[in-house]
Amino acid sequence: MPDKALSPRREAYLLRLRRENRRVRIWQIALVAGLFILWELSCRVGLSDGFLVSCPSRMARTLWTLCRSGELWRHIAVSCGETVLGFTAGTLLGTAAAVGMWWSDTAARILDPYLVVLNALPKTALGPIFIVWMGAGMGAIVTMTLAISLIVTILSMYAGFRTTDPEKLRLMRTLGASKRQILWLLVFPANCPTLFSTLKVNVGLSWVGVIMGEFLVSRAGLGYLIVYGSQVFNMDLVMASVLALGAAAVGMYLLVLRAEKFLNSAWGVRV
Repeated sequence: MPDKALSPRREAYLLRLRRENRRVRIWQIALVAGLFILWELSCRVGLSDGFLVSCPSRMARTLWTLCRSGELWRHIAVSCGETVLGFTAGTLLGTAAAVGMWWSDTAARILDPYLVVLNALPKTALGPIFIVWMGAGMGAIVTMTLAISLIVTILSMYAGFRTTDPEKLRLMRTLGASKRQILWLLVFPANCPTLFSTLKVNVGLSWVGVIMGEFLVSRAGLGYLIVYGSQVFNMDLVMASVLALGAAAVGMYLLVLRAEKFLNSAWGVRV
């Protein structure tokens, strides 16, 4: 059957919405472009020291040189691989732990004070311990990333599970649903926004863990480039690596947004 024609009022609303989205996007691009232009001009006229803060043109030349040699893609691949491993492990293990705490009130009461203490503990202070345990390599970096994202995932998901609508829970129990059915058919779909809010936070936390790990022990990765550039006073390399890091983090964030849309559709969740 052909789609029903939209009313003039609806068409006008959609047109305003598209125009507003286009206006916001233009302003976002203009803001970034204006920042880089002012940055470049301030270096060229001598208002800022290009040796200390670099400038966009020199960063672009550095990125181009790294791209031509293939070094940039190798370092990005290493950092992205470590981030994905830590991010995935932290999300899966944290969600599983939250499910266990929701399933057993006794386990939740036992673990709650320990989770509070671990959440308050600076994870980067454990870096030397992870290096001793896992060795000076990718294992220590992924473990640090896991440690940073795991506790946040447990606390956020468990809090979401506990706030599931009690009336709906009571209704499903009345209808004879098992605990497993309640978990999969009600608790998980109801906490889809909580899950993806946690994932979005974990993207940033995972990159923090990877970069901090690469600062301490690494032979490749964007964190390694940043440390190496600072040691040889090459701020062009440092700033170019930071720019590449930001682009990689944004790309990972966009992937999480796409996954959110897909699972919302699969679970029938309206947002």
